[in-house]
Amino acid sequence: MSSPSAPASPGSFLGKAGPLVLARLFTAGLTLSIPLVLARVLSLEEYGTYYQLFLISTTLYFVLPFGVTQSLYYFLPRAEQKRPYLGQTLLFMSVAGVVGAALLVALLEPVAELFSNPGLLEYRWPLAIYTALIMGALPLEVALTSQGRTRESAVVYLASDSVRAAAMVLPCLLGASLHGMMVAVAAFAGLRYVATWVIALRGTTGPLVSGKLLREQLVYAAPFGAAMALSFPQQNAHFYLVASAVAPALYAFYRVGCFQLPVVELLYTPTSEVLMVRLGELEKAGRLEEGVLAFREAAGKLAFVFLPFAAFLFAAAPEFISALFGAKFLPAVPIFRVSVLGVVLSILPMDGVLRARGYTRAILLSYFIKAVVTVPLVWWGVRSFGMKGGIVSWAVAELVGKATLLVRVPAALSTPERPLRIVDIIPWPELSKATLAACAAAAGVFALRAGLVGAWVGLPEGFLWRALPLAVAGLLFVVGYVAVLHVTGIRPLRVLADMRARRAA
Repeated sequence: MSSPSAPASPGSFLGKAGPLVLARLFTAGLTLSIPLVLARVLSLEEYGTYYQLFLISTTLYFVLPFGVTQSLYYFLPRAEQKRPYLGQTLLFMSVAGVVGAALLVALLEPVAELFSNPGLLEYRWPLAIYTALIMGALPLEVALTSQGRTRESAVVYLASDSVRAAAMVLPCLLGASLHGMMVAVAAFAGLRYVATWVIALRGTTGPLVSGKLLREQLVYAAPFGAAMALSFPQQNAHFYLVASAVAPALYAFYRVGCFQLPVVELLYTPTSEVLMVRLGELEKAGRLEEGVLAFREAAGKLAFVFLPFAAFLFAAAPEFISALFGAKFLPAVPIFRVSVLGVVLSILPMDGVLRARGYTRAILLSYFIKAVVTVPLVWWGVRSFGMKGGIVSWAVAELVGKATLLVRVPAALSTPERPLRIVDIIPWPELSKATLAACAAAAGVFALRAGLVGAWVGLPEGFLWRALPLAVAGLLFVVGYVAVLHVTGIRPLRVLADMRARRAA
């Protein structure tokens, strides 16, 4: 047994996520602008078609990598020679991209018939080229982050997301419509693919591929890859079934209802990635008992952001939809309120822990159970209740999936000297205080709307005027949330200052 060592200082490992969070925060506004701008410059039918095109592409994007790219988080922190893992991952993803493009070309016609949207066929080749190249470029940020090069990864996120946003928005603003956008994103994917090979392999030595290491990587990745092959299609089954049941214009309303600000992606992904690297470092140093502290720290920080965020979106849903998309999309409010449950379910970075500890079979089993629940549930929900049935069925399936992951996390963080239970890994003080403050602030927003019935009628149509009710509700929510946290003993500004000080240290 290793000699006792002082626990890592709180915030020390999460401080490494800072550059990634800041980069994504900067680009979040650009990314957010994409569906907002397109909602105004495209017709409802084109807007629905845009979502259907990227639904097909992203399904292939998440299924075909088969966990190989994500396996870098496991192998690189432990590897003495990193180049073979990087090289064989890049080659695997290039082949996967070609397979994805071939599938898309072959299957787009029957999918267009399923969606009752023959207009999809006009975009077959730009979409196929984009899918092939964007899949081949998937390992770029993962390769940097898994080596602890978070600052470089942050710069790449910043540049890539900025160019991507421009490629998707500018052609439509300039009158090139949806077809021009698809050509532009295909060109963007080509630039990113070239950059991936140049940046990911820079500074590495040794062979590009090792048969022995490749077999080890594939054995590790296979359960997680199979899990993704189950997870992403079932997670998006409601999109496919709703798209097959309604016209593209109505599908546009459904996608607006499922829209989320990129706060979860902005915070959850880099936090989970850095947590995975941290757990690998602790295991290598013989200090795995500190892993539960790292997990509780990560989950506690996420709780103070995600719980109030979800509560505000639920309470201010009408103001949010009207401000961002316009009053014509207000029928999407009930769907939107159900969809915010996904934010709450992202508080615990469970999948990252299981991948970091090699529990990929547990992830596969969880996703299998979730798929078994999802397919019949969503099919019944959409056929019986339409779009509302689709989103409620999705929410129930998500709860089932998260529960099956949660039961395996204690074992992944346990040591022979300290077996853990579920109650041991949950950051109870942070969760309870954040929940109390978020619910109280949300109640204030509902009370404000009840007291100001009709007050916003007759406002001009400009964005700033449409955003005024949302801004007022947001100000009230923030004041209420901070005030209740203050009563419970939490000083948000002090916490932020402490995190900045630790990050600087």
